[in-house]
Amino acid sequence: MPDRFVSNSEMPLYHIQRPERALWGIWHISEDEPTLSAQLEGETVPVDLTNPLKRLEFLAVRVLLKKLLEEWKLDYPGLRKDNFGKPFLRGMDLHISLSHSYPYVAAILHRNSNVGIDLEQPKAKLLRIAPRVLAADELADAGDDVIKHCIYWCAKESLVKIYGRKDLIFCENLRVSPFVRQENGDLTGRIILANRQTDVPLSYLVSENFIVVVSA
Repeated sequence: MPDRFVSNSEMPLYHIQRPERALWGIWHISEDEPTLSAQLEGETVPVDLTNPLKRLEFLAVRVLLKKLLEEWKLDYPGLRKDNFGKPFLRGMDLHISLSHSYPYVAAILHRNSNVGIDLEQPKAKLLRIAPRVLAADELADAGDDVIKHCIYWCAKESLVKIYGRKDLIFCENLRVSPFVRQENGDLTGRIILANRQTDVPLSYLVSENFIVVVSA
């Protein structure tokens, strides 16, 4: 796992830090919309985003990005998306990835490489969709362990975000090597395309309320 885990009881921010390469963080949403909005300048929630919880996620992930950028003494310039829906920071060369599962949002920054992060709350529905998501060996390894299914799911979502496009079949193009579940650990992911295979190191953290997987 990354170098340090910081939990600040006075703020909803928890971050794990690799100062030379990457920063990633998790924000526990406890504020209302005006409180979050007051921390951002020049960026408002789209009027067509009407779900109250989605509006909070929209703002919170941007506040989190702002806090992480402050670790590198950088200003938050605003968030945009490319033609494939991959987010990027306006006018910056940093690579980013975002995730949300109310009341949590997560973000990762990297100076040099494409990155992926996914945060989910373990739910029984993962067992129902598993045959469409996991390959045979992954299904056998996960069994009926909802936590392990969630780790696999987060790992594959992280791989999609690293790839940057959504034209992949989870059970074919995205693979995760079987692993022994712990509170935190490392995974080996693979993005398999017709003409090449890319191995991707991943790390995971199992919290009481959520699971997060990040590119290592």
